Amino acid sequence: MLYMVVESYKPGAAPEIYRRARERGRLLPAGLEYIESWVDLKVTKCFQLMRTDDARLFDRWIDQWSDLVSFEVIPVQTSAQVRE
Repeated sequence: MLYMVVESYKPGAAPEIYRRARERGRLLPAGLEYIESWVDLKVTKCFQLMRTDDARLFDRWIDQWSDLVSFEVIPVQTSAQVRE
């Protein structure tokens, strides 16, 4: 299943977020797949498309970042799936 994850960076946290990501990677548990991401022009929000068959994996991932980011995890489907 696909998920759109909306990350809202805590004030002033962007430099630490990107430092941690450079040093430690995305910190994704096995079974949670990153597909693509987009960052707003103010660098205060990140929109990530992700895939997993076990939504509980998001809790493990979010625990690694919750000191810097708040999350909204939204199940989504492609336009092609809707047309079917």
